[in-house]
Amino acid sequence: MSASHNPSSASATNAVVTRFAPSPTGFLHIGNARTGLFSWLYARHHGGTALLRVEDTDKTRSTQGAIDVILDGLEWLGLDWDGKVHFQSEFEKRHAEVAHQLIERGAAYRCYLTPQELAKRREKAQAERRPFRIESEWRDCSSDGPEDAPFVVRLKAPREGETAIDDLVQGRVAVANAEIDDFVLLRSDGTPTYMLAVVVDDHDMGVTHIIRGDDHLNNAFRQLAIIRAMDWPEPAYAHIPLIHGPDGAKLSKRHGALGVHDYRETGILPEALFNYLLRLGWGHGDDEIISREQAIAWFDLDHVGKSPSRFDLKKLESLNAHYIREADDTRLAGLVAGRLGLGETDIELLVRAMPELKARAHDLNQLADGARFLFARRPLAMGEGAAALLTPESRALLRAAHQALCKVATWEHDELETVVREVADQAGVKLGKLAQPLRAALTGRSTSPGIFDVLALLGQCESLDRIADQMVEPNE
Repeated sequence: MSASHNPSSASATNAVVTRFAPSPTGFLHIGNARTGLFSWLYARHHGGTALLRVEDTDKTRSTQGAIDVILDGLEWLGLDWDGKVHFQSEFEKRHAEVAHQLIERGAAYRCYLTPQELAKRREKAQAERRPFRIESEWRDCSSDGPEDAPFVVRLKAPREGETAIDDLVQGRVAVANAEIDDFVLLRSDGTPTYMLAVVVDDHDMGVTHIIRGDDHLNNAFRQLAIIRAMDWPEPAYAHIPLIHGPDGAKLSKRHGALGVHDYRETGILPEALFNYLLRLGWGHGDDEIISREQAIAWFDLDHVGKSPSRFDLKKLESLNAHYIREADDTRLAGLVAGRLGLGETDIELLVRAMPELKARAHDLNQLADGARFLFARRPLAMGEGAAALLTPESRALLRAAHQALCKVATWEHDELETVVREVADQAGVKLGKLAQPLRAALTGRSTSPGIFDVLALLGQCESLDRIADQMVEPNE
């Protein structure tokens, strides 16, 4: 007999409730962040509830530091959750209670098979080249095991027919029930397994739609067996394909940064990562730049692709460059000041410089690096490219420019351009022949914002002093 799961029943009678349930692993994985984003957006789109549950039952990994990193990453991305943050470890008694209810219903049993017995049966199956399936003589045994003997609680998994899921992303997926083991619900020490805990928590939290990575698809069939044994409402499932690297392999450390905090540290803006993750496996026509408000209005599961997405760092950087150009200058100055260790007195100059600086940057680290010349101390250290520009001929041009700039009455862009162009004309050279050594003298680099903007930002005294430092050879 075929048992099919119809998600429409969950959404037709209940308001949408989604949950994001990360495990604290030390960082918020980029793939988990996208799952959280999709869960959050689906709830917001439908005017429902988006819940956050930290699955912290693994005591060795679930440190407070790891939990804080996840919560901080989600907050930075702008994902605000409804109600308090739930912690799975708080509900262990409830999980055990459900396991015992399943025993009372005849849907679970105490299994006294020892680890040694299981190991022998597993070895026998391997020797016979057949899949290992739990066949416990305790499944239909009415008597208890030996007094004080340890036991686990196993679900009586269905053995006939198949279980099918009408997944909102994957479509109809089915497995033969014979492939589902009598899996463990409670360990011998009385602690619940993940498989039980997640089902109980989802039910008790009223979750109607479970949106998660497709690496959990096989778990869904086991979890449905628990749900049906308890006669609980069945949630709708949406299993999202995983994110792969540019080479098509599953995203891993060899592809570079994996955590949200990594991209934050390299200078990606949260709105850029939000937009990029949204478009990683979901689309709305040809739209590439999608605001938070548009994402909420447009998001659905119908347009989530069935194939894995490929992470493209260059595309993320390009998107980030767009958001940097669109960002408020004061906000950017505050973010850059922190990277440069600047005080409040330097913010004003940074704000004034931002329109020129941000046009050239793909991330905040580039933006900070491009701003360093504004706060460098004299005499400037010359980069290799800048030093090459300071030839005897160009130093003569600097002396002529310095003499002319000393006479400038109004230190503004247009007048500075007029004066510098006149110096170049009088020397019989193209503007670039003067502008390049000027840039080197003023910034210590061979690239920078426009030279007239640099002069205006540095001010007359600082500009003239920096030029004077480079008018003669250092050993003269």
